[in-house]
Amino acid sequence: MSRICELTGKGRQVGHNVSHANNKTKRTFLPNLQNVTLMSDSLETSVRLRVSTHGLRSVEHNGGLDNWLVKTADDKLSLKARRLKRDVVKKLATAAA
Repeated sequence: MSRICELTGKGRQVGHNVSHANNKTKRTFLPNLQNVTLMSDSLETSVRLRVSTHGLRSVEHNGGLDNWLVKTADDKLSLKARRLKRDVVKKLATAAA
């Protein structure tokens, strides 16, 4: 499994461990990824995603998964999230018409 958030695109970062003697060794900083099940109100289904805790807070702040997907640009989303966004937008368009 890749260590990238499916909603925000947050991935690993590279840095150094620095010792008391100022020796630098490479290390990675991994995002705090969680497997979560989010409800889509418009699709009336639950969706399993691998999301960072920061991304989960963003979804809650924007009023749910559907609102967050509609507001977010496609280039920041994973393939699974883009497909989900397409389905949500279709459902919202048919509901409005």
